[in-house]
Amino acid sequence: MFTLRATTIIHAPIARCFLLSTSLAIVERELGMHPSTGGRTSGLVTAGDTIRWQGWQLGLRHVHVSLIDLWDPPYFFRDRMIAGRFRSFEHDHTFAETFEGTRLDDELRFTLPWGPLGWLAGALILAPHINRLMRRRFRLLKHIAETEEWQTYIEPGV
Repeated sequence: MFTLRATTIIHAPIARCFLLSTSLAIVERELGMHPSTGGRTSGLVTAGDTIRWQGWQLGLRHVHVSLIDLWDPPYFFRDRMIAGRFRSFEHDHTFAETFEGTRLDDELRFTLPWGPLGWLAGALILAPHINRLMRRRFRLLKHIAETEEWQTYIEPGV
């Protein structure tokens, strides 16, 4: 199993950071994957939602279906793959208020099929790629939450 972690501090309220992290439009903007029929296709995800992502990653057509299976706003949610190329894929999103701002901690765990070849592909290709995506996502969330752009994705007042 591969376990990847990333942390950032955002100078914005915890509720805003949580809601922005649930925005399909932000995920779509960052990953280039698009939600399609068979689940939630727009807005903010919530407990029990499924999202069917389609698009291209690393030059391959990719379909990934996630379920929001744990939900404790504004502190935590988990999306877990229920269909796709990985053997398993879980992404924990944890939020905490600190004296510096809101701390976001992501932990992503995945395994691949194909035995030793899957492990090699994970170590050499997927883990570095996913780490880059996580860092880009954090930079984008930070930018949106700390500027007026957040109002594009969630209602003012948060």
